[in-house]
Amino acid sequence: MPEACLLQMKNIEKRFPGVLALHKVDFTLRKGEIHALMGENGAGKSTLIKILTGVYPMDLGAIFVDGVYVNIHSPQDAQKKGISTVYQEITLCPNLTVAENMFIGREDKAWVNRKEYEKRADEILERLSIPARSRQQLGSCSLAVQQMVAIARAVDMKCKVLILDEPTSSLDDKEVQMLFDLMRDLKKQGVGIIFVTHFLEQVYEVSDRITVLRNGELVGEYLTEELPQVQLVAKMIGKELDELSNLNESEEAADVEKKEVFYEAEGLSSSEAQPFDFCIHKGEVNGFTGLLGSGRSESVRAIFGADKVNGGSVKIKGEEVKITRPIDAMKHGIGYLAEDRKRDGIIAELSVRENIILALQVMNGFFKPISRRESEAFADEYIKALNIKTASSETPVGSLSGGNQQKVILARWLLTHPDYLILDEPTRGIDVGTKLEIQKLVLKLAEEGVSVTFISSEVEEMLRTCSRLIVMRDRHIVGELKGQDLNQAQVMKTIAGGVA
Repeated sequence: MPEACLLQMKNIEKRFPGVLALHKVDFTLRKGEIHALMGENGAGKSTLIKILTGVYPMDLGAIFVDGVYVNIHSPQDAQKKGISTVYQEITLCPNLTVAENMFIGREDKAWVNRKEYEKRADEILERLSIPARSRQQLGSCSLAVQQMVAIARAVDMKCKVLILDEPTSSLDDKEVQMLFDLMRDLKKQGVGIIFVTHFLEQVYEVSDRITVLRNGELVGEYLTEELPQVQLVAKMIGKELDELSNLNESEEAADVEKKEVFYEAEGLSSSEAQPFDFCIHKGEVNGFTGLLGSGRSESVRAIFGADKVNGGSVKIKGEEVKITRPIDAMKHGIGYLAEDRKRDGIIAELSVRENIILALQVMNGFFKPISRRESEAFADEYIKALNIKTASSETPVGSLSGGNQQKVILARWLLTHPDYLILDEPTRGIDVGTKLEIQKLVLKLAEEGVSVTFISSEVEEMLRTCSRLIVMRDRHIVGELKGQDLNQAQVMKTIAGGVA
């Protein structure tokens, strides 16, 4: 066992129906260490944490705390063993005071006297340099301070292991530094911290070690100072630099850029997206790439007006327009297939036909309903054109496979005859054959003059489909690749900050 080992998870396995979520994964945390747990979406990070905190039982493996074998059956059991978690979404009560949040659920005889636990809360806040007072209503504090109060609560519960799950996703740069200062203070006190984040620069600023998971398996554990950013990206994605080749040697990008600009934005920002500049030419397929959490989805949601637009200017075909809501975008010829098809795409209880005509009906207005005969003709046309496998157009869309649900949403937007189509993860979770069908459809649409923005977690897929890539990191555009630069090695270097 490593020196000063606080936590050791050995040969952890977890199965769900049809899925091996974790396979013989090891994880070690030392006292007074900030350890980043890294991996792309589906790598197994959340499953490993849920096993450690007693949310999921493990199928195989063993957990040791301070060298002692432990059984963890529930989150309460984990807390008793000194393991606490602070999640991205703050789970405290904003209408209560700071002190009440720190001691809620723990009002035993020692804390019956309100003044006593307020005094105790102030002592903890002062010791951890948290800028809040015990009697202050939690809701009046910034998000960063609320996160710190959640951490203070965990620390006062004698936590040895502190898990921070995406704690900085809603914080600005100043607030992130406040949180990092607190993490460093806890590190000095011997607390072991597991830091889960998608922000690479933050990993290198504050962590001591990095463990990388991919597809439910351990890739490796590394000293942060010995693992260059570009190598971290390679290990997360699963491609080493010497394995990569240029998959797109097309000269189409130069030809496309001679065509007129269809959409152009300057300083566009929303409640979720930092200001950015962007344009797309008629008949161009471009894409936003970057690790999960880089801001790629937030950027296209701003283009479509899906999140509250805060600033910037937009031109379509050279004329300034205002797009603050999805209906504005739709009326200007923009369609948007959202990343989460179940939450933001299909209406599972409605039929295939009803789902296909939905966007066109919204554009027409509900006082001009599409007739049953028309809607059946539209549905039959696109079921045939996209090879949607369904018993009939009246089948509830929720009973279709994921790939066929995705085709239904594509049909919905194609029925509006868009000039510009935004596709966010259109091939996620579907079979290889359907993926290729969608990729061919995208290229066919571009040939017909439709502009397409294509987003995928699979870099190879984007290289096959796009003639230009906008690279994002930490919610900012950090590069643009086209021509001979369109290869995985260059994408990874740009994501990592150009550091070899």
